[in-house]
Amino acid sequence: MDKFAALKAFTAVIETGSFQSAAERLGITKSVISRRVSQFEQSLQCRLLHRTTRRLSLTDEGRQFYQRAVQILSDLEDAELETTHKSMDVRGRLKLAAPLSFGLLHLSETINQFLIQHPAIELELDLNDRNINLVEDGFDMAVRIGPLEDSTLVAKRIGSSRSITCASKAYLEEFGCPETPEELEQHIGLQYANISYADQWHYKDKAGNDRQGKPQLRIRSNNGEALARSAASGLGIVAGPSFILGEFLRTGELITILENFERPVLGIYALYPPGRLIPARVKVLTQFLTTRFGDKPYWDKGSASPLPD
Repeated sequence: MDKFAALKAFTAVIETGSFQSAAERLGITKSVISRRVSQFEQSLQCRLLHRTTRRLSLTDEGRQFYQRAVQILSDLEDAELETTHKSMDVRGRLKLAAPLSFGLLHLSETINQFLIQHPAIELELDLNDRNINLVEDGFDMAVRIGPLEDSTLVAKRIGSSRSITCASKAYLEEFGCPETPEELEQHIGLQYANISYADQWHYKDKAGNDRQGKPQLRIRSNNGEALARSAASGLGIVAGPSFILGEFLRTGELITILENFERPVLGIYALYPPGRLIPARVKVLTQFLTTRFGDKPYWDKGSASPLPD
């Protein structure tokens, strides 16, 4: 019995929910899948699956063994990549979700470089600020920014972004520059609709004390780049991530304010569905993004784009 083939058959059955679907994933017949799983159970001398005409379910032993099997296959893939250096051979379909502004401003060009290096990968890219369900919507991976609410997902940090507060020179000349978060009450704020008012205008001083700004709101939008452009037009003060605002600072369209007060650093994460073997192509993409972004990203260094290899 080929134990490696049996491991792949067993994990494929669990992840797809049926012998037929597992067979389609692996490109073999249903009878071969069934035989490999049965032989595996015989060699282990325990039942891994409960089989009925309607559904499959794991036994207690099967549940424990599945977790180990996934890790074994994942470790083997990592070892193969590290030992043979054949990352150029990764192939297959990769379905990726990412926030709209980050996708347009930074991810798209980086992904293009990745696809040039890996011509056998077929990409489906969904740029949207909505919170998608990776499992139900069939995504291999998602990029998310900020605090992670779904603790069931597997997460790997691939970068970070400072959170800064900015306004245009014209706005500051007309309305003055606030020196403290409390002084924002006398100013116009531009609100990002996907986070709360309190979170967007929350600061800490040098002593670590919470300080809350309460600007008057004029514009609300679910797109951070649109708010940045409104701020550059002199319509108010914007607080948001440096991956959006950095370019406006670089060109002089916006000026940083309230620099003596801290706002949280935003983590940028690659997320994967839980309980699945992470394909090699997804791991290679994750490493590629980590190399391009990291915790000292180019948008915080006054650069408009990642440096080429």
